[in-house]
Amino acid sequence: MTAPTYNFFLKSGYINAPLTNGIGRFVQQCQRMTIKFCKSHGDSQGVREFIEHDLVTFARANPGVALYLKPRRHRGPVIVTEYLNGHRDWMSLHRFSREEVLKWVHHYRSASGTGEMRYKNFQKTVHPSIQGPWNQFTNKAPEKNLIKFPHDELSNPPNLSPSATEILLELQKASSP
Repeated sequence: MTAPTYNFFLKSGYINAPLTNGIGRFVQQCQRMTIKFCKSHGDSQGVREFIEHDLVTFARANPGVALYLKPRRHRGPVIVTEYLNGHRDWMSLHRFSREEVLKWVHHYRSASGTGEMRYKNFQKTVHPSIQGPWNQFTNKAPEKNLIKFPHDELSNPPNLSPSATEILLELQKASSP
């Protein structure tokens, strides 16, 4: 058994749901991508191929991401991504192939912009529960585990009022000649 390792160089923080994603509509966190490349240097060959073949389809498939192309003379290719929370990611695309560039563009498009982080908990306890986690069978009688279904007693409880469908069927039978 090995001792746990702690990384003291990672920033720490709490898990926060960005802009209540999942409530209402999904808000994509990646807002802007800037691809900087050289038009003639060999290190930017994969980026130029990505721009020629895949950029238009990527832009049509992701209208929420603003794509900027910035040609620079005699400089290495990079991608700069900006997120809603203000975080910026920067990565060198030095001698990447077209497929690798496409993979990283999709990675940054779907990232949240928080980066790697040691997560803290809001709750702490000195005496954790020894009962285990709750599940749907926690307070049920164990005899019900051995019953063969369908079971008459469980399927038709004696004091159950008729359902709305049963009431409507009875009304229809009573009104028809």
